[in-house]
Amino acid sequence: MELIIKNLNKKYRNGVHALNDVSLTIPTGMFGLLGPNGAGKSSLMRTIATLQDADSGSITLGDIDVLNDKDAVRKVLGYLPQEFGVYPGTSAIDLLNHLALLKGFENKSDRKQMIEQLLIKVNLWEYRKNAVSSYSGGMRQRFGIAQCLIGTPKLVIVDEPTAGLDPGERNRFYNILSEIGENTIVILSTHIVQDVRELCTHMAVVDKGKVLFAGTPDNALLQVQGKVWEKKIDKQELPKYQQDFKVISNKLVGGNPLIHVFSEKPIDGFSKAEENLDDVFFIKLNELI
Repeated sequence: MELIIKNLNKKYRNGVHALNDVSLTIPTGMFGLLGPNGAGKSSLMRTIATLQDADSGSITLGDIDVLNDKDAVRKVLGYLPQEFGVYPGTSAIDLLNHLALLKGFENKSDRKQMIEQLLIKVNLWEYRKNAVSSYSGGMRQRFGIAQCLIGTPKLVIVDEPTAGLDPGERNRFYNILSEIGENTIVILSTHIVQDVRELCTHMAVVDKGKVLFAGTPDNALLQVQGKVWEKKIDKQELPKYQQDFKVISNKLVGGNPLIHVFSEKPIDGFSKAEENLDDVFFIKLNELI
């Protein structure tokens, strides 16, 4: 199954063109939607999740017309937004039971079995009777994945899921997403390059509502191969280098900036840098290629 987006447009009343002729083909597996805050990622996710209408264009999920058959989409959709509310004092098992009922799972025995399996899958069975409002950030996100998976969805959307998680919770979350992505279309919307690098077989870079790149991470890296150079400089030299070269990024190493520069040819005094998705991300955002 594929999710096919063609010429999608959305313009808000304040004049912001949040989606500008967006076209993507998203296969089964983990798909990374990478872009800075305000790039249009959430607008695209909300449109796919039937939470807002598009001005023009089309989206199909298999044989489902996403924009015109929202009920059919919602039956096969799991959605984890950036922030989600919970009922105060309600336990995980009771809340999942309620959500399963809302999704049409009326058989009590089947519903109970499904909820048990979901809580075990996301490592929350031990805490099933605890109020979700008392969970840590990582536990809440794992609960969010559990509610996403009610009914074995064909499409799962997660929007900026790892913000604020410690490394341990982040890894647990990655493992769950990877397992889901073996048989499901999973769209991971994020501004964190590491999320895409570690999880996704396909990706897109978006900014200002436009798709700047779509393909595999390997293809993205090929586009910058042999074109990224690095040098460690003194702090006071940074403005001059930014003026004289196409500086992609800089980070402090041992107290001094290590700069990455984009150039088709070698630069005296610079060493060839190992290509990474961080470079691709900043190169695309700055429209260097």
